[in-house]
Parts: sequence; structure tokens; C-alpha cells
Amino acid sequence: MPTPDRVLKRGHIAAATFFFTNGAVFANLVPRYPELKAAHAMDATTYGVVIAMNPVGAMVAGLAAAALIRRFGSARIAATTTVLLALGTLAAAWSPSILLLAGSFLVAGAMDAITDVAQNANALRVQERRGRSIINSMHALWSAGAVTGGAIAAGAIALGIPVRWHILGSSVVFACVSIFALRLALPGPETESGTTAEIRVRRAAGGVTSKIVFLLIAMLLIAIGGGLVEEVAFSWASLYLNEEVGAPAAIAAAGFIGLVAAQFVGRMVSDRLVDRFGARAVVSVAGILIAAGIGLAVGVPTVWGACAGFALAGFGCAPTIPLAMQQADRLPGLRPGTGLTIVTWLMRLAFLVAPPVVGMIADASSIRMGLAISFSGGLLVLMLAFVMPRVIPRRP
Repeated sequence: MPTPDRVLKRGHIAAATFFFTNGAVFANLVPRYPELKAAHAMDATTYGVVIAMNPVGAMVAGLAAAALIRRFGSARIAATTTVLLALGTLAAAWSPSILLLAGSFLVAGAMDAITDVAQNANALRVQERRGRSIINSMHALWSAGAVTGGAIAAGAIALGIPVRWHILGSSVVFACVSIFALRLALPGPETESGTTAEIRVRRAAGGVTSKIVFLLIAMLLIAIGGGLVEEVAFSWASLYLNEEVGAPAAIAAAGFIGLVAAQFVGRMVSDRLVDRFGARAVVSVAGILIAAGIGLAVGVPTVWGACAGFALAGFGCAPTIPLAMQQADRLPGLRPGTGLTIVTWLMRLAFLVAPPVVGMIADASSIRMGLAISFSGGLLVLMLAFVMPRVIPRRP
């Protein structure tokens, strides 16, 4: 029978695997967006609306995440919805019409939203047992998965592998990996440890105050400001490099890959930076780096200028979503997983609006001008960094 330490280590591996596969599944399709746009003869506005079906699906399904997790467990939900996300991605690659393509993005977005909450809830369970911060490193593995998926896609493009067969192979592989990870996940119900539960009950005695509501909104806006960079890069970075900078399709994937690779590095070091300098300082610098990176990407429209800018913005946005989610989950007066679910769900609202807005700006002017919307995300993060604690307390 496995020892408690071995069980915890296996649970840590499972949590990390859920993040990695979630990042890798859909990232395989992202560099091939220009092919989907061309195959369905979409203009920029139509393309933006189709891409927006992903956050629409997330908005529709996201609020069900907390109830599903309490009923079936975070690990089981994370694994199941990853498999369904893979099926939605596969359907998008094989869709014969714009309508079915939009429907596939809708399903994929719904599954991704539930996976997002479930994998974070599962990681926070492991973090609670570990007694130290691991949430940024978990999100780093999501970025590593996205880099892996993007690199696989770039290789498939270079080798001339059709998008349908490429996505079929990647979807099957990563769905199987997530199922295997379920076997390693922490056993037991989704309950808090005694110490944490007692702290939450004591703090909840005063109810949900206006201050808690304000903090929840602030955490939401920080997550949106950081996530907006990621979302816009997912949808438009490859098109920007391909159509406006003039990079060939295989090279055009470098903007997206560079962003998520830098995001991975940023998340790997963020836990240490937070421990040393405090969350407030880390988030403040993050806002500055996001704004500077997007400014470079649109201000120097060359392959190297765009890739360097996206990478700088990716490094900047790295800690914003993990820290916002963690702090939202710790707000007193809220049931376990409620703050996390609210922030994750409402964050998708910005992601619903962003792709069509960028598309309309691109049709009216250029993709370059549309990408500038991410600059405001950096400013938003910088303005709200003051709500973050100077030092995040370690778990007992």
C-alpha cells in the first residue's frame, strides 16, 4: 500500500499532468488558425466571431464547474473534460462549414472552462497538503504544454501534414495522457484540511462584505488584464506575423510559441519571486512588462520585433492569473471553489469580447492596431496591483 508521502507525490504529478495536457491539446490547433481562416474564406470579423465561440462556450458551462467538482471530484472532472476538449478540438479541425466550426469552438470552450477550474482546484488540494506554494509552477506546466502543442503544430506545418490528421493524432495522445493521470490523483473527497476549514469558518462569520466583493472584482480584473494578452495572442499572433509581417506559416507560429515559452519561464520563477518580494511587487512589474511587450510587438512590425514583444508580454502576464485565482479562492465568506469559479467564469467574458473587437479593428484598419487592445490589459494590471498582499502567507 502506498505511503502518504508517495500518494502526495503521485497526486502532485497528476495535477501537473492535468495542466500540461490542457495547455497542449488546444495549442496544437492555434498555429493552424490561418489555414482554417483560409479554408473557410472568412474575413477578419467573421473569424473573430468564430473564435469568440470558445469563450461563449466557457461562459455557458463555467458556472457548473464548482458543483461538478463537489459531486465527482476535481481530478475526475479534469480528466473527463480534457478528453471532451480533445474531441471538440478534433471536430474543429474536421469541420466542413463555418457553422460547424463555430459549434466545435463552442464545445471546446465549454470543456476548457470546466477543466480550468477543476485542475486549479486539484492543484490547490495538493498545495494545501504540501504546505507551500505550487500554483505558479502548475500554471507554468500549462504554458509548457502550450509550447509543446505549438511546436508540434509548427513541425506538422513544416512537414506538410494536413491539419485534420495532425489534430487527430495529438488529440488521441493527450486525451490518453489525461486518463492515465487520473490513476495517480489524490484520493478522497474535495474537502479542506481541518486548519484551513477552521480559518475559513472564523473569517466567514462576518458574511460577504462590500470589501470582499471589491477584492473579488479586483482579482477578476487582474486576471482579465493578464489573460487578455494570452487570449489575443492565441487568436491573432500567427495571423499578424503571417499576413502583416510577412512570415511564412511555420515561422508565423513563433509569435505564439515565444509568448507561451516566456510565460512558462515566468511561472517557473514566480513562486520564488512572490516569496521574496511579495505578490504586490510581482504583479506591478507584470503590468509594466505586458504593456512594454505589446508596445514592442506592434511598434516594431518585424519577425524579431513581434516575437520579442510577445515573449516579453508572455513573461509579464505569467503570474497574473495564478495569483488572482489563488487570492480569489482565499477570500473569506465564500464556499470552497466559489471565488475561483467566479473569477474563472467572468474572466471569459473579456475573452468573449476581445476576438470580435480585434477582428473589427483589423477589417477597419489592421491586425496590428487590433492587437494594441492588449496594451490596456497591462495598464489594468498595474493599476490594481495594490490589492495584492505584500507577502502571501504560507499555509500552516
